[in-house]
Formats: sequence, structure tokens, C-alpha cells
Amino acid sequence: MTELLFGMLHIADATLRVATPLVLAAFAGLWCERAGVVDIGLEGKMLAGAFFAAAVAAMTGSPWTGLLAGVAAGVALALVHGFACITHGGNQVVSGMAINILVAGLAPSLAFAWFRQGGQTPPLPGSARLPAVDLPGPLADSVPVLGPVYDVLLDGNNVLVWLALALVPVTAYALERTRFGLRLRAVGENPAAVDTAGLSVAGLRYRALLLTGVLTGIAGAYLSIGHGAGFVRDMTAGKGYLALAALIFGKWRPWPTLAACLLFALTDAVQIRLQGVDLPLIGTVPVQFIQMLPYVLTVLLLAGFVGRAVAPRAAGVPYVKER
Repeated sequence: MTELLFGMLHIADATLRVATPLVLAAFAGLWCERAGVVDIGLEGKMLAGAFFAAAVAAMTGSPWTGLLAGVAAGVALALVHGFACITHGGNQVVSGMAINILVAGLAPSLAFAWFRQGGQTPPLPGSARLPAVDLPGPLADSVPVLGPVYDVLLDGNNVLVWLALALVPVTAYALERTRFGLRLRAVGENPAAVDTAGLSVAGLRYRALLLTGVLTGIAGAYLSIGHGAGFVRDMTAGKGYLALAALIFGKWRPWPTLAACLLFALTDAVQIRLQGVDLPLIGTVPVQFIQMLPYVLTVLLLAGFVGRAVAPRAAGVPYVKER
């Protein structure tokens, strides 16, 4: 029983760590899409955040400076997306894909030019990585269930894991209960009415994109200087697209989006543990087959089980003010 409990807790712990960048990226997409701006470029912003966070942390030795650099990279690309789509009314999907393609080539090229290590940054020492949060004192071992839960699942998590968990209720409250959130939702549904009320549609959408840039930068920094110890080529591995799928699966609502992120992360955590395991009547399953499980689950859920997901009405539609 103890072995089973610890096995389940370790899978839950891995799920929490894997879900962190998905939650940050999905909620980044939630903010901008509720404001009417589709952002396919979450992947590129995450990758840029991962590279600049690791590069600056490697050069300065400070994880906090690296985190700020990752956030700055995400915000800069978000502003580029806003300039193309909000100011000039460009196609939002094309702009997002252009950012993904740009960063996929630019980040390894800069890494090679700066560090000469084959398109990656040097391995980061512990002092250059974001710290874990050690909770006060281990719970008494005599407590049957709470002790292992405290020690395995709660204690020693990276600081950004707790930030991602706190982001969910904060976002839910901000969207539903604050003036800014109500205006943001309105601009994603009926921007003409918001404009008629004397509010700036472009201003609200830019503010939403700034939040998107901050959160994607943090998500990328988590991958390279929190969960990992440096930048490698294509290290986001499609997590930006998985975050978009979680957002659609959650129907652009905070709590269902969190549930979708945890579900995808659970699949990822399980597939890591299944690699190299001999299954009855099957034998050793090829690693490539196991690695595709999270993406197969994503396709199946979106194709057959999510139901009708209705995006904000003005999502993807440039707003042109009538004269």
C-alpha cells in the first residue's frame, strides 16, 4: 500500500511540474483570446523566453536576471504581434506562425553565435537556476497519508510551480469580478460597443497582449532555468500548441483550462514512466509510440469529446473603427 501511495504521489508530482509551463502558456492565450486576439505564436514566445532566460542566466549567474530577460523577450514578441494585428489589422494566425518560425531559427543561431556550443547554452549551475520553495519543516512521518503528500507533492517545488497555481484563481477573479476583466471580455465579444462607450479597443487588446508576453516569457524561463538547466534547440517541443489545445478544451474558461492542462501533463508524466517497461502480451513498446501519447490524446479529445467550443465572437477579427 505504501509503495502504491508513493508511486501515485510521484506521478502527481511529475504531473504538477510538467503542467506548469502548460498552465502559464494556456492562461497567456486565455487573456489575449478573451480580448479578441488569436495568438498561435505562444510556442515561439515560450521558446524565446527559454533562450533569453538561459543565455542571460549563463552570462550573469543570476536566475532572476534571466527570468526578467525571458519576460522581456515574450513581451517584445507580443508587441510585435500586436503591431501587426491590432495597429495594422493583419492576419492574426499568419502573424503568430511567423513568430514561431522566426524564433525556431533565430534562437539556435544566436546560441551558436554567443556560446559556440552547437545551438545551445552552457549547462547552468544550481546558483543560476530558479530556486525551489522549501516549506517549513517536514511533516511528522507518523502521519499516514498527509506526511508523504507533504514531503513528495508539496515540499521542494520550484517557485514558478506555485506561481502557476496561484495564477488560476487570480485570473478567474480578475476576468469575472474586476472592471478590467469585464472590459476585456466585452472587447472580445463586441468591440464596437466598447468603442461606443468611449474605451480604447486597441488599448485593451494591447494590455491583454502584454499579459500574454509576460506569462509566455515566464513559461519559457521555467523550461530552461527552472525545470531544466539550460537551453537546447526546440526545447518547448510543441507545448505552446498543447496549451492552445487545453484552452480550446477548457472553452476559454480558467478552471476547465487548468483541468485540461493537468490531463495533458498526466499523460506526459505517465508516458515518461512507461518508456522501457515490458507490458504483458506486448513486450517493450517502442519509445516513439509512447512519446506520441500526449499528442494523440489531444487530437482525440478535441475531435470527439470536447463538444462544441465557441470562441469569443470577435476573436481573430481586426477591429476597424467606423468614421
